[in-house]
Amino acid sequence: MKITIDDVYAARERISGVARRTPTEASTPISQLLGTSAFLKYENLQLTGSFKIRGALNKISTLSEDEKKRGVIASSAGNHAQGVALSASKLGVKSTIVMPTTSSIVKQEATRNYGANVILHGEIYDEAFQKAKEIQASSGAVFIHPFEDPLVMAGQGTIGLEIHEAVKDLDSVVVAIGGGGLISGIATSLKKLNPKIKVYGAVAANAPGMSQLFKGENPDLSRNCMSIADGIAVKKPSGEMYNNYIRGLVDDVVAVSEDDIAESIVFLLERAKCVVEGSGAATLSAARQLGKKLGSQTCVVLGGGNIDLTLMAEILDRGLTRNGRMVKISVVVDDRPGSLSRLTKILAETGANILQVEHDRIDPVLQIRETRITFSLETKNRQHIEEIRTALGAQGVRIL
Repeated sequence: MKITIDDVYAARERISGVARRTPTEASTPISQLLGTSAFLKYENLQLTGSFKIRGALNKISTLSEDEKKRGVIASSAGNHAQGVALSASKLGVKSTIVMPTTSSIVKQEATRNYGANVILHGEIYDEAFQKAKEIQASSGAVFIHPFEDPLVMAGQGTIGLEIHEAVKDLDSVVVAIGGGGLISGIATSLKKLNPKIKVYGAVAANAPGMSQLFKGENPDLSRNCMSIADGIAVKKPSGEMYNNYIRGLVDDVVAVSEDDIAESIVFLLERAKCVVEGSGAATLSAARQLGKKLGSQTCVVLGGGNIDLTLMAEILDRGLTRNGRMVKISVVVDDRPGSLSRLTKILAETGANILQVEHDRIDPVLQIRETRITFSLETKNRQHIEEIRTALGAQGVRIL
């Protein structure tokens, strides 16, 4: 399983005709947010919208003619699926991908469009993985593992080469951890080229297996593991990846909440002008937690940008609420003419924008001739929300 930087350089030669060299650029809004000089590695601009094509293409390029005739099979929540599908199509190889039923519809359709036969099975990656292994055993196809494969890891490690060539004196890099192939490949190359660099991992708090291993805890395999960061929602962490790579190469692993991820997606969209999926935005959330540990220069890897627009709408609402840009305020007033007008006047004077109004006259907690009015408001920040509450309270309005 062990890879070297020579393996990573060899991978770059194999994939250079197809995979893009994505930008590594300084970001003023991210630097201001983190309080340090920050660079973004835009793997959301990679072919298929994710870094995964690097490892998949490197692996499939090395198959024998007999192996190529048998075809390839993989399991994935979406990004590895697309990487394998496009790589196989480029090399004239038949591909089958098993995806969780909960995976993004956008990713499912994209995988089909890249030429793969898509099979939906299970609610999480681990269940799709088991199904793929069953099909592989009966069909003889070559299994393209998303992370436990040295050729796949070497392909992902090419990102580390590009980061180092763009910014040679980085103090740290923040990388998402699902199975661990991405961070293992990047850490292998960066630690060799810049031994002083700190490599930090980000996991979803809803799927914290690798973080638990890193902290010497037993992973909780009973939990649901559903996350908006579906690309890193792996229930059972790989002991092989942890023991061979992460334990020795990674300096810390940070778990980030769903709300934190949603807020980062919104920030990246609004301030950095880039669309990033949950697993890509988790690194920014982790970087915010790491704070001063990042050093004077850090690079945040944005691993993918394949996000379902229906999910994006929910995430935007959640993220805007989290940072004080939207709020719901419920008040109880006398159910009589003029009550609503009085409230909207107060809101207008505070500069709040009313998005929606709901009335409730039948809640058992209400007295006769009382009504509860709930306002959905567009606001400036958390301080603005407190100003609105204060203004309503000053007029004798009962706020729930």
